[in-house]
Amino acid sequence: MRRPSNTPADAVSDLVRWGLFSCVLVPLVLVVCGSSFAGATGTAVGLVTVTCACRALLRQSERAAARTAAEEAAPHRGRHGRTGTGAHRGGRHGEGRTSEE
Repeated sequence: MRRPSNTPADAVSDLVRWGLFSCVLVPLVLVVCGSSFAGATGTAVGLVTVTCACRALLRQSERAAARTAAEEAAPHRGRHGRTGTGAHRGGRHGEGRTSEE
C-alpha cells in the first residue's frame, strides 16, 4: 500500500499520473463499449491535451507559491534595495560646497 503524499510536488505528480491513467483507460472503455476507434482516439487526444495544460498550470502555480514564500521570508530592504547609510542616503548632495555666483 502506498503512503499518502506529503508535499505539494508529490500531490501534483500523483494528479498528473491519474490524469495520464485516465487518458489510457477512457478510450479503452469507449472501444470496449462499442464506440469507434476514431472517436476513442479523439477522446484520448483531448484528454492528453487537458492533462498537459493542467500540469503546466499546476507547475506555474507551484513556482509562484515558492517565489511568494521566498519573498515573504526575505527581509524588506527599503525603497531601492540598498542597505547601510552610504554617501547617497538622504539630505542634499551639495553640502559642504561653496556656492558659485
